Amino acid sequence: MPHTEALLFPLAMIALVAEAMTAALAAGRRKMDWLGVAMLGCVTALGGGSVRDVLLGHYPLWWVKSPYLLLLTGGAALATIGLAQFVHRFHGIFLVLDAIGLVVFTIMGCNVAMSMDQPFLIVVVAGMITGCVGGVIRDVLCNDVPLLFRAELYASVSIVTGLLYIGGIKYGLSPDVVIAAAVVVGFVFRLLAIRLKWEMPKFVFERDDH
Repeated sequence: MPHTEALLFPLAMIALVAEAMTAALAAGRRKMDWLGVAMLGCVTALGGGSVRDVLLGHYPLWWVKSPYLLLLTGGAALATIGLAQFVHRFHGIFLVLDAIGLVVFTIMGCNVAMSMDQPFLIVVVAGMITGCVGGVIRDVLCNDVPLLFRAELYASVSIVTGLLYIGGIKYGLSPDVVIAAAVVVGFVFRLLAIRLKWEMPKFVFERDDH
């Protein structure tokens, strides 16, 4: 769906830069060297799409097909080293950009799966993987509990966004309208979840040996 990809491209580039920069700040907190900063930026921004492509057998991987993505994300991460004293103050802005990235990457992941005629469930999962897994890889490499596995609504936002997008396309609605609706709903859902501290139910198990 080249038309939909063209509509999402500018937002995706902004989101890639934002994710690479937030990953660089995480690397700085872990006192990584410059190579580690650049690699973590690339892995975080491009990891979700890469895992999706490997699982679906969709080759070449998106950054192999478009090598400039490595320069974009790695460069953004390295630039953050010099801008860290200013960047870390804009936490709210990065939360907004991360929310945009989540919904945009989800839709792009759904597009890839639909272009391969994958079944409905796989399309939803492909969208979620694209939107969420980069952050999981970042957190694992930084020895943190991934955001996806905590109570905060993140994967849920991706799933809702994917369902709205897939449903609209399947019903033959205008792709422009469907994209706009899915992006707005997913974006607002994510920001409300952050603002109102909406959470998934937690499973707490404590063994009592007494």
